[in-house]
Parts: sequence; structure tokens; C-alpha cells
Amino acid sequence: MPEIRVSPRERLVLTGIIELYIATGEPVASQAVADHFAHKEGLSSATIRNVMASLGDAGLLEQAHTSAGRVPTAAAFRYYVEQITRPDAPLGRIGVSTSIPAGGASLSEQRRGQIEEIFSGVTSSNEYLERTSHVLALISSGLGVALASGTADQILEHIHFSRLSAGRVLAVVVTRAGAVLDRVLVLDREMTHLELETAARYLNETFHGWPIERIRTEISRRMDEERAAYNQLLTSVEELCRKGALTVGEGAQVLYMEGMANLIAAEADRERLKQMLLALEAKQRLVDLLTAYVNGSQQEVRVVVGLDEASPAMQDLVLIGSPTRLGETSLGTVAVIAPTRIQYQEMIQAVRYVARLSERILEIPEQ
Repeated sequence: MPEIRVSPRERLVLTGIIELYIATGEPVASQAVADHFAHKEGLSSATIRNVMASLGDAGLLEQAHTSAGRVPTAAAFRYYVEQITRPDAPLGRIGVSTSIPAGGASLSEQRRGQIEEIFSGVTSSNEYLERTSHVLALISSGLGVALASGTADQILEHIHFSRLSAGRVLAVVVTRAGAVLDRVLVLDREMTHLELETAARYLNETFHGWPIERIRTEISRRMDEERAAYNQLLTSVEELCRKGALTVGEGAQVLYMEGMANLIAAEADRERLKQMLLALEAKQRLVDLLTAYVNGSQQEVRVVVGLDEASPAMQDLVLIGSPTRLGETSLGTVAVIAPTRIQYQEMIQAVRYVARLSERILEIPEQ
């Protein structure tokens, strides 16, 4: 997006218009802006009308009817979020469609208490993600979404290797949930029955009860740190894993959604509502949207204003999302999808708070 250049006065007026629009949901007239800035010198009604005309020419305001007030465009909301997240902004840096480090205004104690109460009694990642979609829908008046990682709930119970033929090995993985997953591995070198038995024993004794995704990361780490002591064993284990022994459940992502009624109530245009609902009900599109915009390897909130790339009917929606983790393991992505007139500062902090709550309410497997 090209950089938007506005003067300090234009920025002040634009911010006022956006905040009035967020508060009322109605097109903002110049008189309302004048009343809002009644205490500001140099902002007469005539000056404000001229500034609003300039902002309209810049593509930051639009006017549905000649006699109506102005409405911020998606570009205006993007600019607004960029401004409230600048490093030198009074509320600190939160970010928009880029990295969003910790900082900014804190979530109110009342809101934190409400969130904590809803998560009371949660003991599994599935429960956590399901409650996440509920709480984010509740506090945003939008759609709460939680996307489970493909391996988030797959815990190793047992693994077994069988030699099929030269260079081919059958890996059978049993998860704690009772799923039995098998995969034929094509290896770069021949492994004996003893090597396969030793590798399976090492995995079962060392990583029983670990999330499968985390096992792969840990094996890579140990390869670097302990190569001298366990060179032959770890080399065998690493190759078996690299060839897919613990690559299970890919694509089996679970999507939790709640709050569709909130979006229905907020959209007056019936045809656009129909198209928006069709887009949102195509769950794979939502999965692709979350995967494209939220980086699961980083603990950062992302804000994306205008989701028309996913569907033209979603041009007036905003995505606020964050990855959520448990130690080194990715649990998935949590997000709010709501109309662009959302309370940005509170929702960014709420998404961040909920995403990090997993570390407190869920048990990290012992190493």
C-alpha cells in the first residue's frame, strides 16, 4: 500500500472522525467533528469542512449521499491503526499487518477477570481453543475464530518401526487419543532391525507423552548438542523423523467459530450479507486466511483491515489474530473477525491476552 501523507491537522481530524464513527456507527457530519473539537483553536467549522474534503480526495473518507456525512474507508482505518501503533505513539506500539510487539494500553482488570472466568476449568488445548472462539466473539461483537494446529493435540503414546525391504521402513505411531497412524518411509541408507528397535526404544522412553510437533524440534536440538555422545543413535532417529516418521495429521486442522449472528446483525445490506456469509462458511477460506496472515512461529498480533483479498464481500471486515503456543509447541491461531468499526486498542490487547493465556492454564509437558 502506498504511503499516505497527511498534515498534522488532517491527521487530527481524521482520527476524530474515525473515533466518532466507531462510537456511533453513523456517517460523521462536519458539525459533529466541530463539536468534538470545540476546545481546539484553529478548527472552525469551515476549516473542518475543507479538511474533510481534502481527506475525501485522498481516498480516506467516502460520502454515500450528497447530504450525508462522511465514512472512513478501509485505507483510513489502516492509517489509523498504523498511527496508534507507532513506536512514539502515546499508547505504545501494537502494529498493523506487521509484527506487533508487546506494549500499549493494558486490558482493564474487569475485562481480564471476565476472560479468566470463562476459561475456568479448561484442561486441554481443544477446550482452550473452543472457549477462545466464544470469548472473542463475546467481547468483540464479531466472529471469534480459533484454528487448531494440525499436530496440536497429537501426543505420542508409542512408535514402532518395521523393515519392509531395502531402504523402506514402516513407521506406526499410536497417539494418546488412540489414533493409529502408519507411514512408509523411504530412507537414504539401509538400517538394521537392531537400529530400528534402538531408535523406537529411544523415542518411546524419552518422548512418551510429548506433543509430536515438539518431539521433532527437540530431536533437531539434541542433534546439535549431543552429537558426540549419541552420534549413531541420533543420526538414525533424525533420519527416520526427517523422512516423516513423526509427520502425522497434517491438514487435519480444526476450526472453531462463534459469533456469526454478530456479523449478521451488523450488516444491513442483505446481498452483501449473503455473499459475506458464503465466504465465511467456506471454512477452508478462513483457514487459508489465518495461515496467510498470522505467523505461527512468532508470538505477535497481526491486524489486517479489509479482507477483500479473501472475498469482495469481506472488504469491510478486519482481522486481528495471533498465534498461540504451549512452550515450544504451536497450538494454533486465535482471531477476531469483525466490522472495521471495532474498538481496535481493546481488541488487540484482548487477542494478545487470550493467546498468551494458554501458557498459564495448560500444562507444559516435562522435558
